[in-house]
Amino acid sequence: MCGIIGYAGHRPAVPVVVEGLRRLEYRGYDSAGVAFVRQGALRVVRAKGKLAALEEKLAQEPVSTATCAMGHTRWATHGEPNDANAHPHYSQSKTLAIIHNGIIENYNVLREMLRNHDYTFQSDTDTEVLVQLIEYIKQTNHCDLCTAVQLALHEVVGAYAIAVIEKENPDLIVAARKSSPLVIGIRGNERFLASDATPIIEHTKEVVYLND
Repeated sequence: MCGIIGYAGHRPAVPVVVEGLRRLEYRGYDSAGVAFVRQGALRVVRAKGKLAALEEKLAQEPVSTATCAMGHTRWATHGEPNDANAHPHYSQSKTLAIIHNGIIENYNVLREMLRNHDYTFQSDTDTEVLVQLIEYIKQTNHCDLCTAVQLALHEVVGAYAIAVIEKENPDLIVAARKSSPLVIGIRGNERFLASDATPIIEHTKEVVYLND
């Protein structure tokens, strides 16, 4: 079972997300990663193995200015456990990043369609296919991220809980779920996102369990 954690608010987001990932370790995982926007750039940091390997990489990153971030712990489904297949995944332009629990059953069909539109892939995962699809729809329809996610999910067959961030909106996380749990935590102007309540109950007792 993969784990999702996200935070958008006023405090440094990466430490909140890393602590949330630590609380999700009970699910088991083979890699972990985080994504955040820093100084106008979307950064993805990920590592095979335990959370300590990710924390070593993050120690080299100035993360204190990011007030929105998301993280993921992964059990390999599509693609072997390595850095390239760990979440989050970039879109081709590196302006979007995604984390995902679940399985996109028609990812092969979608990947071939995207290859016909000159998209290339850096991993073996179904998840990277989804973020590329969202980017393709966003660019071809000239729409915002939320609309692009909605349109992309109409093309998807499978189960998912996803969270997406983009470089141009550093305080925004767009999330959706179908047949895979996702919880929103609320504390004043802060928002927490998680695959279950475990990583957010230390911050708030006000939670919303999303419907499909």
